[in-house]
Amino acid sequence: MPKDPAHKPTPDARPEEHERYGEHGEQEGYGEHREHGEYGDEPEERPVAEHVSQDDRFGAITVRLDAREGEVSVTGASVPRVVLRRAPGTDPADHVPIGTRDGARLTLTVDGAEAEVDPAKGRLTRRSYRVDVRHGDRSWRLVPDSIPGSRLLRGEERLGDFTSEGDGRVGAEWDEDAAADATDAALGYALAAAFGTGAQPMWMIAIEMVGDMLPG
Repeated sequence: MPKDPAHKPTPDARPEEHERYGEHGEQEGYGEHREHGEYGDEPEERPVAEHVSQDDRFGAITVRLDAREGEVSVTGASVPRVVLRRAPGTDPADHVPIGTRDGARLTLTVDGAEAEVDPAKGRLTRRSYRVDVRHGDRSWRLVPDSIPGSRLLRGEERLGDFTSEGDGRVGAEWDEDAAADATDAALGYALAAAFGTGAQPMWMIAIEMVGDMLPG
């Protein structure tokens, strides 16, 4: 089965960013939680990552991803605060930055008001990795449309393209003719950070699955 998309964007798509570090010069959050890694049975670190993207339309946007606690927050002078949280006690999935694609285990707020988030399960097709949001009388969808990227839609209107490799860094490129507003931006950054972007085409997934079944 394919993992949730977490492909690196091209260098041109990578936003300017600032890492957050603790008082000892280590990246904040390291050492609090580990998965199995290079130290044998000692688990690897799951950091708290904070990055600032310089958005062409909305200026500095800060994305904070806490993989251990399961929380993504988006803030900025020109956008509303968006917070997406995983329910306490949820067994986190390593291939999803926020730890789950179960909408019943997630809560989303936009400027303090509750919104509905509904991620698809993530199967074989790119469409199966879509994430839908409903807030007020509007709806949004983030859906993969290439190996590294996903497009953001408000209703039927395409607003722009997002890239995120799953570590909290997010890049956005807005369609020139799209009337994207601050809520669109905050939600796009939050969804990209929480679920990653992009997905392999179905034919490539099928080849990989066949290869996995072959001996040797």
